[in-house]
Amino acid sequence: MAKGSKGAGNSLVRATLAIHQPPLGTGKSPGALMKTFNFDFNPAQLQMSRRAQWLTTPVQIERDGPTPQFMGVEPLEMSVEIFLDCSDEPTSTKVLKNVEALLTCLEVTQASIGAKKPSPPWVVFQWGSFATARFTAYVSSLTTSYLLFGTSGVPIRASCQLQLNAIPSATAGQNPTSGALTAQRVHRVVAGDSLQSLAWREYGDATAWRAIAEANGIDNPARLAAGAELLLPAAEEVRH
Repeated sequence: MAKGSKGAGNSLVRATLAIHQPPLGTGKSPGALMKTFNFDFNPAQLQMSRRAQWLTTPVQIERDGPTPQFMGVEPLEMSVEIFLDCSDEPTSTKVLKNVEALLTCLEVTQASIGAKKPSPPWVVFQWGSFATARFTAYVSSLTTSYLLFGTSGVPIRASCQLQLNAIPSATAGQNPTSGALTAQRVHRVVAGDSLQSLAWREYGDATAWRAIAEANGIDNPARLAAGAELLLPAAEEVRH
């Protein structure tokens, strides 16, 4: 696939995978942003699945079998293929570095080890306004196929199959055990932004800036670097 296939240029909304520290407390919001993985090519397809658990206990006197008992619903799962290609730069190590970035999603973070709560990062997949596919998750598996190599043997094209498992978050007015998911967004800071202005714009309440600061591990709200990416918690989480 040639680079020219990106086609739509800067107007094309690209999928992203925000990689966060896991929460160090008991909350269900991701910790500080570690890295944002930007897709060079949007996925050709997303495979999403969810399973309901039913329990059936055989009974000798039931000729047609007993009535199954509903046990609950498992969290949402999503499988996405990430295509990496730098074939127009045969000596580039970009593909290798991107694969390494994805592999960190399966490695325990040093911050969580220090807090005595070892955990790999949490991730937030987002693709424009496609809210169904936007959720907080952990990466359960990564399978990489190297498809093309440069003259030095360095991979310059690869296909990565990523399996995401949603981490349920309770929403206002719902049972915390129901597995309901909240929508979260990632905002790129521009000149003039402040946590208070973001809170007012997102939630209609400037005092909600503390929720943004907590979600991103910000100690000094007066210092926001232009270009930094902030996770904006769902409005339901802020109200809760």
